[in-house]
Amino acid sequence: MEKLNLDELWSLEKYAQCRSEFRQEVLNHKQARRLSIGPNVSLLFEDRITIRYQVQEMLRVERIFEPQGIAEELAAYNPLIPDGMNWKATMLIQFDDVEERRIALRNMVGIEQRVWVRVEDFPPVYAIADEDLERSTEEKTSAVHFLRFELDSGMGRRWPAVRPFPRAFNIVLTSTRSLRYRAILFPHFPPICLCRSIPSALWLVRVAQ
Repeated sequence: MEKLNLDELWSLEKYAQCRSEFRQEVLNHKQARRLSIGPNVSLLFEDRITIRYQVQEMLRVERIFEPQGIAEELAAYNPLIPDGMNWKATMLIQFDDVEERRIALRNMVGIEQRVWVRVEDFPPVYAIADEDLERSTEEKTSAVHFLRFELDSGMGRRWPAVRPFPRAFNIVLTSTRSLRYRAILFPHFPPICLCRSIPSALWLVRVAQ
């Protein structure tokens, strides 16, 4: 996918006018790109649309309108857009209860190093996590991680749809001291079913400890 450039972004004034419509468009778009791994962990597979929304929102919140400031935001967010033969995803760990979240993040240290995908019968591909900065400490992990799954050309030849989004013959597994879940995606369901019809399109299996 091509990186975003300044000419593709709306001015603050223009974005204020179309933000509501664009936001709803992006939310709908994300539904087909979000994969739940158990009840508290999800992966959002990013693309140009999701990243453009993040950039526009950051410019809006920070009131950035000068070219240099916009260029700095693009430099920060463009690496999150897939390029070459890879997927890039934001991993979110979510708990409504503050204390439960504190304990969970402490027990999930290293979770970002234990996420993998598999295309058909190829070996698992483990995520390369948080290339911009370290988000885990020895005491706890972060609620947000940025992952890159770098696939080889053989996977692409066997599965032409590998570039846009993981749609078929994939397994994503997280395994830590307190969490072991496996999400299996089946090829005969269209991608939109991944969220709109989870019981039939996506199985969430608790792996025995």
